[in-house]
Amino acid sequence: MKAHKQARGLDIKAFAQSAGDRAQEDQLADYPRLLQEAEGRGAERPVRWHAVGQWRTPEGVAPQVWLHLQAAADVPLTCQRCLEPVDEPLAVDRWFRFVADEAQAAREDEDAEEDVLVLDPAFDLPALVEDELLMALPLVPRHAVCPGEVRMEVVDPGFVQAEAEKPNPFGALAGLKRKSDQDDH
Repeated sequence: MKAHKQARGLDIKAFAQSAGDRAQEDQLADYPRLLQEAEGRGAERPVRWHAVGQWRTPEGVAPQVWLHLQAAADVPLTCQRCLEPVDEPLAVDRWFRFVADEAQAAREDEDAEEDVLVLDPAFDLPALVEDELLMALPLVPRHAVCPGEVRMEVVDPGFVQAEAEKPNPFGALAGLKRKSDQDDH
């Protein structure tokens, strides 16, 4: 856990200038938003990440701060087909370039192949790991082949009983009509 706390408040510029290299293994419990997606299951599962900082000095351009991030985790989700647990392997492999402010990041992000982030002297690397893993979650988690039979309908016994006890509206109308006919005679 010590290393996890050290990664928070990281001076990303100094990390890049020194060609920083940090690999870490945390637990899913260390990432509350990701654990919430797992509905609290698998809190002890590992989340592995590796970050490498680079100080690039392209010709004719001011030096740039870059970060390469790789992260992986197996997150227990719920299969949307059979509603049983399914382990979803998540993997991230991305490059980030850092710029001076939000306005510059907004301008450059649309045209850049890499993600552009704002340079922060107290950068929260684990938060970036969590953000990227959250974005790697599938929209619809499901097994390639569900382990059991997939039920295509659900029957609630209470609903079926209530429907059986409820009078048929057309039967009620027919009864009213018969009563009206008898009253006319």
